[in-house]
Amino acid sequence: MLRACVIDLGVRWEQYLPLVEFAYNNSFQTSIQMAPFEALYGRRCRSPIGWLEVGERKLLGPELVQDATEKIHMIRQRMLTAQSRQKSYADNRRRDLEFQVGDHVFLKVSPTKGIMRFGKKGKLSPRYIGPFEILEKVGAVAYRLALPPDLSNIHPVFHFSRMAIVE
Repeated sequence: MLRACVIDLGVRWEQYLPLVEFAYNNSFQTSIQMAPFEALYGRRCRSPIGWLEVGERKLLGPELVQDATEKIHMIRQRMLTAQSRQKSYADNRRRDLEFQVGDHVFLKVSPTKGIMRFGKKGKLSPRYIGPFEILEKVGAVAYRLALPPDLSNIHPVFHFSRMAIVE
């Protein structure tokens, strides 16, 4: 949502942040099956757009506590359902790779590591560097790579998820 506003509104996008926040807090979230404002306050936001809504009930004392407890329980259940759905999506894409000694792989680097490649640093630097040769398998899921001298300050053992095979 924020990225779309930055693209659409250009250089003065920051002055629209309160409107973006309002829109987000009143947008339906599939994970909790309601808007964040409604989850927090137990009612829909009364914006000028929603002033025509009628039938809002007022809760007091123990009813308010009971209603909040029920909302929290409902939100937890919906978040567990959403988490389960997201896990199934992730598991469908997951694949365990197995590399052999002597294979050449690219190494995925984090942009915050400060590795300067091709004159770019941080988020503008390449996501993968290499290729590097696998020297040995260390444990069930880690491999030791032959890194060049300019990367000698980095530990040479990496989890398989940080590598991509050279095709």
